[in-house]
Amino acid sequence: MVLLPRAPALSPVPTPPGSDPVELYSPGTLFSWPELQAMASDGVLTQLYQRGYLPPGTRSSPQLRARAAALGVPPAIRQRVVAGRMTAAWIYGCTGEPDRLALLVDANRRISSLRSTRGCTFHEVRLGQFDVVSLGGLMVSSPLRTAVDIALHVEADRALPALGAFLARPELDVRLRVLRLAVDASPRVPHKKAALEKLALLPAPPGS
Repeated sequence: MVLLPRAPALSPVPTPPGSDPVELYSPGTLFSWPELQAMASDGVLTQLYQRGYLPPGTRSSPQLRARAAALGVPPAIRQRVVAGRMTAAWIYGCTGEPDRLALLVDANRRISSLRSTRGCTFHEVRLGQFDVVSLGGLMVSSPLRTAVDIALHVEADRALPALGAFLARPELDVRLRVLRLAVDASPRVPHKKAALEKLALLPAPPGS
């Protein structure tokens, strides 16, 4: 039988400047991953994603989800990659947690050295000046860029609910008209026609 300490005795993940002040716990010098899993099983903590845990009753947020996702990215490459596609959609609260982290790598960077990273998929892309934001110590594709990528690269049965969630969240400022224009203005890429067909299936929220 494992004797569990009270939650305040845990060692939290350091909070990056400007991030959500809520404590996020992960395996470290005081507690191993199995111990944290046991604490979650006993209700002392709640698992947020993979190795990230929160005090019970804590409301998740994009900053907290980004911090949890960052735990799955080796520190050595964290500044070279951008969480994108369905991973970014999860960070923004628009879909369920991903099985693997989808990470974008700017085409100007070498991707071959990153492919051995476990638990992640890498996509070589071109990123514009306004395509990336910083959340919880992790670079994340902006809401509009995320929605465009999902329309272009994710199958319809998963893409449509996520895109609908983006459109339904005013704080993300993704509007259907602008999303259509952004997809239509994309360079000649595969699946562009299919992406526009997906968007045509979405009901336009008020103000779109």
